[in-house]
Amino acid sequence: MDWNLATAFESVADALPERPALVQGDQRRTWQAFDDRSARLAAAFAALGLAPGAKVASYLHNSNEYLEGFFAAMKLRAIPVNVNYRYTADELAFLLESSDAELVLFDGTLAERVDAVRDQVPLLKAAVQVDDGSPLLDGALRFEDLIEAHEPAARVERSGGDPFFLYTGGTTGMPKGVVWRSEDIFGALGEAAYPLAGATMPERDTDAGDVAAGVVASGVAPVHLPASPLMHGTGLFTSIQSMFLGGSIVTLEGRSFDPHELWRTVERERVTQMAIVGDAFGKPMLRALDEAAARGEPYDISTLTLMISSGVIWSTEVKRALMAHHPFACFDSLGSSEGVGFATSISTAGDEAATSKFKIGPKARVLDDDGNEVEPGSGQVGMLAVGGFLPSGYYKDPDKSASTFRELGGTRWSIPGDYATVETDGTITLLGRGSVCINSGGEKIYPEEVEAAVMRHPAVHDCVVVGVPDERFGEVVTAVVSLDADTNDSGASLRDDLVPQILASLDELARYKQPRQLVVVDEVPRAPNGKADYKWAKRQATAHLTKT
Repeated sequence: MDWNLATAFESVADALPERPALVQGDQRRTWQAFDDRSARLAAAFAALGLAPGAKVASYLHNSNEYLEGFFAAMKLRAIPVNVNYRYTADELAFLLESSDAELVLFDGTLAERVDAVRDQVPLLKAAVQVDDGSPLLDGALRFEDLIEAHEPAARVERSGGDPFFLYTGGTTGMPKGVVWRSEDIFGALGEAAYPLAGATMPERDTDAGDVAAGVVASGVAPVHLPASPLMHGTGLFTSIQSMFLGGSIVTLEGRSFDPHELWRTVERERVTQMAIVGDAFGKPMLRALDEAAARGEPYDISTLTLMISSGVIWSTEVKRALMAHHPFACFDSLGSSEGVGFATSISTAGDEAATSKFKIGPKARVLDDDGNEVEPGSGQVGMLAVGGFLPSGYYKDPDKSASTFRELGGTRWSIPGDYATVETDGTITLLGRGSVCINSGGEKIYPEEVEAAVMRHPAVHDCVVVGVPDERFGEVVTAVVSLDADTNDSGASLRDDLVPQILASLDELARYKQPRQLVVVDEVPRAPNGKADYKWAKRQATAHLTKT
């Protein structure tokens, strides 16, 4: 399969020139404008000395410009590189140097950090600032000036092997760049996206437009809102899938998540689907819906048919309460930067799947340490693995590539380190990432299972579970929690009374899994993709243990 993302998007633009492609506030781009602006930006990149294979880093919040920069880089056969917009200067410098970035696109609000590190990145040729009302950084180039100053780059022949990088911080260690080739991401995402739209995957990238035009004519082309960041896999991958189908990508204007802005945007743009990150997004979204309904001014979300989540716990209780406002489907996808299609959980009104219960994907397995499939109902813990269309590895990290992408029984697997058990009915129960597994008295405890149980208590807003050192057991389980707004404002004495109540509610867990202590904090910080900061939580738990 020689299938290139940029060529496919060009085909969609040719077939659907007047259809909206990108929407942010009052800034709207048709597919024709999206293609034209990206082609002009590609020409500007070339004029700055970038050649095929050059790395283009995007240090950006969600915006039209994020996807224009991604498209422009791939048009030039350069390599897009995602950068977490929460990274400090030191983290930014590490990623830009690690990725061999030659150009960085950045929001004006992030200019101070870019200024602090650009002299530390030896290959960096230019810094391009997206206009957000901030003063232009000295020596930087304006994004819009580059587009206005250049004619569109000519279209070129490209390869299905043209890559992009998806840097993942994970739960421990430094960020690692996962290398996805165009044809592999098309296969991994397309084999799910096209059938859901009632379409057949195109055999050639140049046929993508004809298929997308058919999807639009049938009335099912998505209007997709990635509420989660485009600089992480969930937001980017679901947007790429929607673009395959001639869809429109709607992004929020706020720089911090505002659930009321989200619902206003769904109402205004007639959004049909969105991507979120579990309860970290779902709980504030639910509160916003409840508040609007209580005011007698409920949001019109009648166009919404699908809500997609990946990466963190999305509890049954939150799904059920969201669907009570409108009966859309909840699609909980178990994936990672290193692979797509591990498992799914689909809930509809009146038929909600249990938290952490998933149906394993057709190309996925749960394997033991010897590469054998775990027997359903055995209770044995194994590692999730997925085959099929996979990344080629990690950039400049052959050892990590070899440990994650393994050939077993003649099949190449992605095994990023998530543990699960297989039930008698073939469903799996996700236990969590092995890198944060707790060992207490010789028993392995996976934080995600305990977190799900703690978060079922109505007073708990968020939770991270870690192990802290213990002389007798090696580690003991500790839950670091934040409480819902009403409880948090109720006074210290009531909060203190809640701690034993929450702990007492966890008798569904085996005794060795139950937290020995519960630490209440004002807020549990999470990355923009909803990932927990286990290092922070461990520091909080250890400090609390020292005080007591």
